[in-house]
Amino acid sequence: MFERFTTEARRTVVRSRDLARELRHDRIGTEHLLLALLEDAESPASRALARLSVTRDKARAEVERLVGRGEKVPTGHIPFTPRAKKVLELALREALRLKVNYIGTEHILLGLVREGEGAAAKVLHVLGASPDDVRRHVEAV
Repeated sequence: MFERFTTEARRTVVRSRDLARELRHDRIGTEHLLLALLEDAESPASRALARLSVTRDKARAEVERLVGRGEKVPTGHIPFTPRAKKVLELALREALRLKVNYIGTEHILLGLVREGEGAAAKVLHVLGASPDDVRRHVEAV
């Protein structure tokens, strides 16, 4: 599946692992994917979120409030949570639904809102970005 990912989307997946490590989490969750999407201000996902006033700093503060920080920095391989895996699968479905042969950051974002129950969905809700608004802004970008 990763062969369909754009360079930006691959960077997002790699950065999500780094962010999990920074937050001392031993799993890569939907919240790490969301934070990674916000790292590249020029990506379609980040631009769509910016239109909804969802910033990296606001999202990071909300992730830390909801999930907290771990006790120690994990070493070695950090696995994806089942929800994060589902988001990546849903990103592929979103790309197929939109009839494109690649998976970009916008599809990962659509996967996050389609999954709807992980920490990322909760963060977006708290920050006032409804799934319908996110979808509308992704399509506008």
